[in-house]
Amino acid sequence: MVDKKYCVWLSGLPGIGSRSYTRLVSYFGNAKRLFHCSENELIDSKLINEKTAKLIMEKRDITKLDRYMNTLKKNDITVYTIDDEEYPFNLKNIFDPPSVLYVKGNIIENDINSIAIVGSRKASEYGLKTAYQFGKELAESGFTVVSGMALGIDSAAHKGALKAGGRTIAVFGCGLNSVYPKSGLNLAMEITKNGAIISEYPLGYKALPQNFPARNRIISGMSKGVLIVEANKKSGSLITADFALEQGRDVFAIPGNINSPNSLGTNELIKNGAQVVVTAADILEEYYGYADPLPHKEVKNPNAIEKIIMDSVKESGMTADNIIEKNPDIQPSEILSTIILMEIQGYLKQIEGVYYNA
Repeated sequence: MVDKKYCVWLSGLPGIGSRSYTRLVSYFGNAKRLFHCSENELIDSKLINEKTAKLIMEKRDITKLDRYMNTLKKNDITVYTIDDEEYPFNLKNIFDPPSVLYVKGNIIENDINSIAIVGSRKASEYGLKTAYQFGKELAESGFTVVSGMALGIDSAAHKGALKAGGRTIAVFGCGLNSVYPKSGLNLAMEITKNGAIISEYPLGYKALPQNFPARNRIISGMSKGVLIVEANKKSGSLITADFALEQGRDVFAIPGNINSPNSLGTNELIKNGAQVVVTAADILEEYYGYADPLPHKEVKNPNAIEKIIMDSVKESGMTADNIIEKNPDIQPSEILSTIILMEIQGYLKQIEGVYYNA
């Protein structure tokens, strides 16, 4: 296997994007051969112009490269190339996956079951609570929550997943040592304990405006589906929704106040065909059986309906219809919504329509 440092070197060169990287590696066989080739060989490839060829020659500094790799190691940052087995499966299969990913934390096989949650930086209280709740309930159901760690909806979704003790991944639009916004440093550290912060940008790369659309393709590319919680008409999260559609991902949207500018984007998505969701169960129904819920203890301090449901299924299980029939004084909708929430949270399991204590 070719030393990853050459892949890191090539991917970090100005003007070399993921597609240029792929073409050059394909032509030369690997990044190490390209590192050691002559300027004429670069020009003869006809894949780059003379200016870029000269730049590549100028940037060949093995001492500096080794020093950079040591810095990555000291900061517990792992590099995944697109040829690595550990490279995220969903992301590998989009049109233009990053040639190199910098990862602090860990990527695991079950991250194939990821849902992205994105939305406005200037979110309303309604939006923040909704993002937090969806992040928490999706994580409790065994899904990894992916977002961009921006202020507002993104951060709320990450925090919800962390509250559940679940996994979450934050995608940066800058180098991993340049946490943006700076107020998110503590959140980034928490995410790395049971998830990861990732970026295609090398250390020291600043959070430039043009980086974020590229970042958004990774957020959607990592995921099976993308949930837009709250977005105005110019929100960057709508770019994420566009990428999701191009990548064949599901797009979900939370309906919002028709008089609120913060909901114009999400309501427009719904108008154009995005799936309307009002509970995490609406999303989970789309992916039933994909992920295993997190293990939970028994419900602490159950309310009256939760206690009735737990007692009903205690001995041999019971269908939702039977529970409703045995409790005519309670609204069927209240029983059904409580059952769904208890299943999402891992307190109940369902086998062929019959519910049991988990």
